[in-house]
Amino acid sequence: MPRPTLRKRIETRIARTRSDVFLPREFADLGGEDQVLRALRELVQRKQLIRLGYGVYGRAVISRLSGEPMLDSTRGFIGAVQETLDKLRVPWEASAARIAYNEGRSTQVPVNPVLRVKGRFSRKLKLGNTEFLIER
Repeated sequence: MPRPTLRKRIETRIARTRSDVFLPREFADLGGEDQVLRALRELVQRKQLIRLGYGVYGRAVISRLSGEPMLDSTRGFIGAVQETLDKLRVPWEASAARIAYNEGRSTQVPVNPVLRVKGRFSRKLKLGNTEFLIER
């Protein structure tokens, strides 16, 4: 029986994990860096993954309305950003607007994906027209 392709092995690992966000280094044990990136790029073309930024991929599901891939995350884009920051070991906390809303000091519901990042982080994470904003 022939050995499964790298793309198939990555697909299997993605299907078995509960994570919504993936970094290429998670698949480093399956093949070389260029091969893994090529396989991830192929999965993006097949609409199984969405590229959120440099070296950050999200699980995708096909929209029944548009037929286009959309992020398959129960916590939405901000949840995917939080998971990405956790995987990259970047300390973060909620934005000032979210803290004020949660404490009852404001009635405005924060809708923009904003987090206060405590460490160094310079990647741009984007989903469609929505871009992750960093509060310093």
